Amino acid sequence: MKITYESIGEIRSPFMAPEGTPIQPTAAGAAAGRIELLPEYQEGLKDLAGFSHLILLYHCHQAGKASLTVKPFMENKEHGIFSIRAPSRPNSIGLSIVQLEKIEANILYIKDVDILDKTPLLDIKPYVPEFDRRDEVKIGWMEANINKLSSVKDDGRFADN
Repeated sequence: MKITYESIGEIRSPFMAPEGTPIQPTAAGAAAGRIELLPEYQEGLKDLAGFSHLILLYHCHQAGKASLTVKPFMENKEHGIFSIRAPSRPNSIGLSIVQLEKIEANILYIKDVDILDKTPLLDIKPYVPEFDRRDEVKIGWMEANINKLSSVKDDGRFADN
């Protein structure tokens, strides 16, 4: 089955290339960016300003060819693609939770950005802790490596070369 999506805007960030980009929003060090929503979607922003965080779904436009097993950034051992968050996937869809600073017309100013500049945006959803937070969470193989999160950056291994 073929599924087609159209971008609703573009994510702008200080990260021009995969190399050096934070690998998760919580490791982004409050990196600032913005969403340039296409004007025809501006009406959909009604009441969004009351939320502090957003879930962004986007197309990883610089991701390389998908592989079902890869070495993630925080470890040198291969894992199945569905047990990691690498961008080179069967469907190169990214997900980030960012902080919303303000909205001016069709421009959303955001922080905690771990997304490449000019990334096509697919959707925006409000982050609601009561919907999205889970208790008693297990993080599998990442348990032994999560302490590396703040120091590990993208090294380009999943980029389209």
